[in-house]
Amino acid sequence: MAESVTVADLVKNIRLDVIYGDDLLDSRKVSTSDISRPGLELTGYFNYYPAKRIQLLGITETSFAKGMSHDDLLSVMRQMCQPETPAFVISTQLEPPEELLQAAKETGIPILGTKMTTSRVLSNMTNYLEGQLAERQSLHGVLVDIYGVGVLITGDSGVGKSETALELVKRGHRLIADDRVEVYQQDEQTLVGEAPAILSHLLEIRGIGIIDVMNLFGAGAVRSDTDIELIVHLEAWTPDKKFDRLGNDAETQKIFDVEIPKISIPVKTGRNLAIIIEAAAMNFRARSMGYDATKVFDQNLNRLIKKNSNQK
Repeated sequence: MAESVTVADLVKNIRLDVIYGDDLLDSRKVSTSDISRPGLELTGYFNYYPAKRIQLLGITETSFAKGMSHDDLLSVMRQMCQPETPAFVISTQLEPPEELLQAAKETGIPILGTKMTTSRVLSNMTNYLEGQLAERQSLHGVLVDIYGVGVLITGDSGVGKSETALELVKRGHRLIADDRVEVYQQDEQTLVGEAPAILSHLLEIRGIGIIDVMNLFGAGAVRSDTDIELIVHLEAWTPDKKFDRLGNDAETQKIFDVEIPKISIPVKTGRNLAIIIEAAAMNFRARSMGYDATKVFDQNLNRLIKKNSNQK
């Protein structure tokens, strides 16, 4: 978990314009994903002013500021420009008040602008900061995007996770991470997985070593991150181990506060794991769209039993 990100990173990733303070961006730190819209502060109420947050001004705030006297507005802006304030962001391509520019220059706080509406830039900044500042958990496994479904392949070392991922990449799917997957919770229902920077786009194959997937298969064979929607656990097959054959045994794995569907697949000589996992992803996608093959089988079986009963 990163303790902070720089305003320079925020400008780059959200594509903000720098109105003032281009030379200040690398030194200003953002330590919270919460964004402040200073409304009460413009009236002079500073009892609970969240100075450590990015201050976002939209049409409402700038319109109210235009009705204030120069001295009152300058006084308010100076109180808003605290040493720990990371930056001010002005939405909808609005001009910042001159009083804000003066106060920001006195304190050395950057002022940023954007064409985006207040709601859009608020959402974009919050999502980015939550992703960067969120608590992270490192999991052993391989993360692959299969037909738009983020599949986390887990299992003991040497069971064939990386080799299976290589086959999936050859079949047109995209690698996100091999060996170690950095996972963070984006919201109450969403987990996001990405590769550690040192392992980005790399795959380890026993007997060959490290291969660069993007270099060998092209940029379309990799992704930087994806939502984790399904866990496929590879287990060595043994005669006494029972595996789900009909899909009735719903299993989940809890990561942070999110329950992720999980299936276990036996690994045995002659099984094409890549095709099996590909089919598992397609079946998961079909279920999420309302089609359940297990229910269809049960309905067919019930109709057959009823038909045979009527013939007696």
